[in-house]
Formats: sequence, structure tokens, C-alpha cells
Amino acid sequence: MLDLPRLQRIRLMPRPIGQIAFGWSVLAPNYNLLPGIDIEIENIDRIPRQPVIFAMNHTDRFNYFPLMYKLWRTKGRYMTVWVKGKYYETVGAGMFMELTSNIPTVSRGYIITKDFTLTMGRRPTEAEYDTLRARVDAEADPDSDPSSVDISQIPEKLLHTKRDILGVQFDPNQESYARGINNVFAAMMREFVKLNERSFDLGLDLLVFPQGTRSIRLLRGRIGMMEIALRYKKTIVPVGCNGCDLIYTGSVPIAKKGKVVYRIGEPIHYDELSEFHIDESFEPFSAEAEHKHRDKFQAAADLVMDRINDLLDPEYQFSADLKSTGVWGTSRFM
Repeated sequence: MLDLPRLQRIRLMPRPIGQIAFGWSVLAPNYNLLPGIDIEIENIDRIPRQPVIFAMNHTDRFNYFPLMYKLWRTKGRYMTVWVKGKYYETVGAGMFMELTSNIPTVSRGYIITKDFTLTMGRRPTEAEYDTLRARVDAEADPDSDPSSVDISQIPEKLLHTKRDILGVQFDPNQESYARGINNVFAAMMREFVKLNERSFDLGLDLLVFPQGTRSIRLLRGRIGMMEIALRYKKTIVPVGCNGCDLIYTGSVPIAKKGKVVYRIGEPIHYDELSEFHIDESFEPFSAEAEHKHRDKFQAAADLVMDRINDLLDPEYQFSADLKSTGVWGTSRFM
């Protein structure tokens, strides 16, 4: 599983051996020997020479594989990808993610769901999860009152048992459950930020799915990518992925016959985001930064998502209600 010690053990590589091995053993035979797989990258010349953050829509489990493969084979570029913590639940998948130099993202939702499952021996119901998430979010927001969230229906064992939560000690005699979850999140996110810094130092491109969860239709972007991009003054390259969901239709990373078109947008340089610049030092993903600068983070994310939307075929563009056509509920986390 993904916990604080595992985050601290991850070592990124400038030439990830897992990407190279997987590329030669699986992707190259799949894409080159199986007839009818066509991978096209439009406007590839728009990608700057220096490492960038690629921001792409997320239609299926594997829609970064063809792009990663093509950039490796044609440009000699390597990238790391933000991937969900749930992919570290099994030994094999977790090892694959580490060897391919991916960075596991952490969310309060994952911490809540995983801790509940380990403590109670079952997943939380949707009602339990929603209540716990509201309480945790309220505790992290200086303008909210956590006590306004009724937790009377939450099991006492969860709230009052002293335990290790994903590598961080929780003592209910010293802190509330909500504060304990937020302390775990803060500790894990500091390691997450260090891994992003390391990827930049190694010269790796970073690929992020700013919509967060998988969905055929584009969703509103979340703020995490912009916290990193604005803090480290990185260039963002929007990418529209079209058709990958039709060749990767299941949970096995073997593509079927079909065509994938990646459209590369104009790079969004840090200077272009001047209206969103934050002229003070801040810690990405900290409660303080997100409370103080959320409007700027979100507005910048909205700009990037609009650029991605312009690169998509109609069936992948924003839906009118911005609702996901993908994964719902606590299955997003485990």
C-alpha cells in the first residue's frame, strides 16, 4: 500500500529502467507488430527542449503509454507521471510504478478510505465517507467549524482508537480524528513535493491529469498541478488525447487496433500566467497556501483546461454539466 515510509523510499531515475524495459518488451511489440495501431502526435515541434509539465485529459488507465513511448523513441525524452495511490495496493503494480519512475499522488480521500478499511475491516459507506470528508475538510479550512459536521453516526472505534495511520502516529487523546488525517496528508504531501523537485532536478518531463479521475468527457481541473507549476515556475504544455479509450478498453495494458491522436497545444510559459503569480514563498498543498491562494490556483487550472478542451474531438470535450463519465465513490481510492 501507499504510506509515508513507501513515499520516502521511492527513488526516481533519469533514465527509468522500468520505462525502457516495458517499452521494449511490451509497447514496441504491441504498437509495431500488431497491425492497425496508429499513434499520431500533431504539432510535436511545439514541445520545448527543456523539461515541461504535460497537462492531458484522462480517458482510460493507459492513455499516457503511447505518448510516453513516442516521445522516448523519437525524442529520447523520459517522463514521470502522477499516478493514484491505489495502484500501490498490490506488490506487482507498486513495483512497476516505482521502476517506471512514477510519482504516487496522495489525497485526503485515499487516506480516509484506507485508514477506515484497515481500522474497521470494511470500506466506508458513501454516507460515512462523505461525512468524514466534510469533517476533515472543515478542520483544514480556517473559515469553517468542524463541529458543524455531525459525526454521531461514525463508528466510535474509528474516532477514538490510537493507531498508526499510514506511517504517522494518531493519538485521539492529543488530537481529533480530522486533525490526525490532515497531519497524515501534510506529512505525505511534503514527500510528494520532494519527489516532484527530484524529477525536475533529473530533467524528467512531468505528466499530470489535472481533472483527477478518469472520464471520457473532460472535467474541471483540480488545483494541484498549478500549485507545483506556479511554485517552481514551470512551462505547461496542454495535450489533447483522442481515441486512446478505444484501443485500451480494459485493465490489461495491451492495445487493440485503432488510432490515437495527441494534439500538442501552445506551451503556457510561466510569464504568461502573470495574473496568477504568487509573490511570496508558499508550500504546495499546505492548508495555508490552498486557503490563501485557491482562487488563483483554480483560475489558472481553468485556463489550462480550456486549452486542453480546444485540442479534443467533440466527444471528449467538456460536457454541459462537467460530470464524470468514469469512476465514482470510494472505488476512486482503492
